[in-house]
Amino acid sequence: MYQDFQKYLQSTLNDIREAGLYKNERVIITPQSSGIQVEGGKDVINFCANNYLGLADNKELIQAAKDRMDARGYGMASVRFICGTQDTHKQLEKAISDFFGTEDTILYAACFDANGGLFEPLLTAEDAIISDALNHASIIDGVRLCKAVRYRYANDDMADLEKQLQAAQAQRFRIIATDGVFSMDGNVCPLDKIYELAQKYNALVMVDESHSAGVVGVTGHGVTEQYNLRGKIEILTGTLGKAFGGSVGGFTTGKKEIIDLLRQRSRPYLFSNSIPPMIAAAGIKTLEILTRDNTLQDRLHANTEYFVSRMKAAGFDIKPTQSAICAVMLYDARLSQEFAAALQEEGIYVTGFYYPVVPQGQARIRVQLSAAHTTEQLDKGVAAFIKVGKKLGVLK
Repeated sequence: MYQDFQKYLQSTLNDIREAGLYKNERVIITPQSSGIQVEGGKDVINFCANNYLGLADNKELIQAAKDRMDARGYGMASVRFICGTQDTHKQLEKAISDFFGTEDTILYAACFDANGGLFEPLLTAEDAIISDALNHASIIDGVRLCKAVRYRYANDDMADLEKQLQAAQAQRFRIIATDGVFSMDGNVCPLDKIYELAQKYNALVMVDESHSAGVVGVTGHGVTEQYNLRGKIEILTGTLGKAFGGSVGGFTTGKKEIIDLLRQRSRPYLFSNSIPPMIAAAGIKTLEILTRDNTLQDRLHANTEYFVSRMKAAGFDIKPTQSAICAVMLYDARLSQEFAAALQEEGIYVTGFYYPVVPQGQARIRVQLSAAHTTEQLDKGVAAFIKVGKKLGVLK
């Protein structure tokens, strides 16, 4: 049997390669940072990590993880409800709740699990989910696992959302699901308008804060801070894997009864090991750092404004952004890979994004800014983009 299946797999992989869509993994041999070294010894400036606040190699986080591993061990070897809950997990859940101004929090191995395990325990076939068309794959998969009636509205299109909410009045309960920051474009959802429509049509709101927590808002407290809705949104999901230290672990935070029911019925929570104590301790330290002062958030915002303005001035086609994501539009999949490879030769580490990660004909290089980037690194990045852009005919 496998010989026939192997031929099918080989043919499929060859088709992916010939279409210019094959994804190669590059190996980093240093800690994750704004400057890294790749296998072979080449030093490059990293512009494609989710390391928005530069905390992935932060010494305070590393020490907190070491200390907690000494005090509480390496792993839990259990799910939470059997014998997998330590004081560290409860402390992190409280710290996340305090950060977002919510009532309670539940931890997951990743935000993919948080989103995947969110809807099915809460909703039945009597209910409805109204989802933004550009929501992350984890939200899409979570919706698929639920029997609720599905509605979809065009990205950030409030007229379309209202139309779908009107149709969803036929159902018992309704949840509007949206990313806080859409990771491929960098735009922030219009949460104020979404909240108004939710109030008008008696719906709950769920926001994935993965790319917005630590980034969006004056003090980096996410989209609820940006729109002055702290504590008013019923469900927020997020990750420790981006601005919050760049490790693993996800969470859902929000209304107490929602979190309580997820503890009882959310399958990724019930059937996955607890996150390691050292990861939880580093998460606690991250939130301590972010509430201590706004140094990192202010630096990130300044770096983003500086880089985006210089790229626009150079003539690049940049998606409108309100986050730390700068989408440099190239449209052609093969060109995006050639551009990324040429940039690496110039010492700039980026990745070309193309179908199926983005729609057909919407290939791009997604630049992600960090508080750890220096002005010199930003200038080198812009200069390399201009050089390669002229070489490949993107710039005249």
